[in-house]
Amino acid sequence: MKRPDGLHLLHGIADIAPAEWDGLLDATTDAPPPCLRHAYLASLEETGCVGGRTGWTPAHATLWQHGEAIAAMPLYLKHHSYGEYVFDWAWAEAYARHGLDYYPKWLCAVPFTPIPGPRLLGRDAVARRALLEAVLTHVGGSGHSSLHLLFPSDEDAALLASAGMMMREGVQFHWQNRPAGAPSAAAQAAGIPNAPARWADLDSFLAGLSSDKRKKIRQERRRAAAHGLELRWLDGHTAQPADWDFLWRCYAGTYALHRSTPYLTPTFFQRLAQRMPSALRLLLATRRGEPVAAAFFLCDARALYGRYWGALEDLPFLHFELCYYQAIEYCIDHGLERFEGGAQGEHKLARGLGPVRTTSAHWIADPRFRHAIDDYLGRERQGIAGYVDELNERSPFRQPAPGG
Repeated sequence: MKRPDGLHLLHGIADIAPAEWDGLLDATTDAPPPCLRHAYLASLEETGCVGGRTGWTPAHATLWQHGEAIAAMPLYLKHHSYGEYVFDWAWAEAYARHGLDYYPKWLCAVPFTPIPGPRLLGRDAVARRALLEAVLTHVGGSGHSSLHLLFPSDEDAALLASAGMMMREGVQFHWQNRPAGAPSAAAQAAGIPNAPARWADLDSFLAGLSSDKRKKIRQERRRAAAHGLELRWLDGHTAQPADWDFLWRCYAGTYALHRSTPYLTPTFFQRLAQRMPSALRLLLATRRGEPVAAAFFLCDARALYGRYWGALEDLPFLHFELCYYQAIEYCIDHGLERFEGGAQGEHKLARGLGPVRTTSAHWIADPRFRHAIDDYLGRERQGIAGYVDELNERSPFRQPAPGG
């Protein structure tokens, strides 16, 4: 649908053509995570994971010029802070103590998905900046408490900071498919001499770890293998409806163990498999043909993204095998650059995943709270810097000999 020039908030992702949305995404980056695709956001809306009474009201921001969309962002009005992985509950409580409404708030994010990536989609940098300025003007006049953009790309983060938004830092754990200390994938692509190759196989990766970490991983893998399960990798083309039904049982069971309610509906995984089958990976663990456990991942040409897992039985070390070791091996076998292990989880460090800083950007309407939160974020960033330094000192990889 062609619209007049300017900012338009959409009531659903279906209000913009998939080719228009995905075209803006592809113009923004050459390797967008699958969760930013029109099909992914549409699957969330069509299966009732967002919208309705979920507390996620779609209000996707689009900027139009001469009848064409030139920029867009996934935007929601939020009536709570669940499913975000950047925690602002204390801010909401402070508002409540002063008799003020924190909700609804504006949120730019992929629901339930802490995968970093572009949040300002546009045909060029000028369009993306114009979109941000238009959104900030709109939210400033909306009467709502705040705007939050979660897990933006580094390029977006620089733009958000230059617009005066308050920046917050966090930590995730990612596995990189290159020997410790090697140049980045970008450096290798640029033709830097003597850039080391990626890990040849899982054994070469394990050989790069310190002796105690390597022994621990091998012991955990033996314990997991002793359960006698058969493991199969599937994607959206090869997995059957019964496999997706089983995955949802596992997913819901994991939430129940944590005394929580699952965000995703039973039909979500099947709809996603229909819409974007090549972006899904399902690891099934079976015993004599009967499913016992499952792990779900998103995948693109560069990375594997760990999302959900669950098991019908409490089998020691099966979680580590399915969610980390098999994922790492899959990346090595398929030449992927990295494996993103999801939010939090310091235990991932000992399994070869390293700390990676993430960011979020925040605009607070009330100047009193804005000053207080800005002061808090400054102190929090110092703490995050110290935490990352401490994690790097505890690297699981073998350290080079002095002078080596």
